[in-house]
Amino acid sequence: MAIESLPTFTKPARQRWESIPSNIRQRLLSNVWGGHCHHETTITNFSGNIKGGDLLLVGKCAECRGDVARVIEGS
Repeated sequence: MAIESLPTFTKPARQRWESIPSNIRQRLLSNVWGGHCHHETTITNFSGNIKGGDLLLVGKCAECRGDVARVIEGS
């Protein structure tokens, strides 16, 4: 059984992430495009920071463990 690390966020990224309702956060995490798998997957072992006003989550594909990212546009 794999042990996942707790997400590491910059302070602004954590504030943005926590402002999103829990059910929406779960949907965002499970709706990531796997470039290697070529289908929707879940991001694991992710970190977050703000880039150009958007929240960027970078982590691993739950299936193939390849690198994946999720951009959550700023409001």
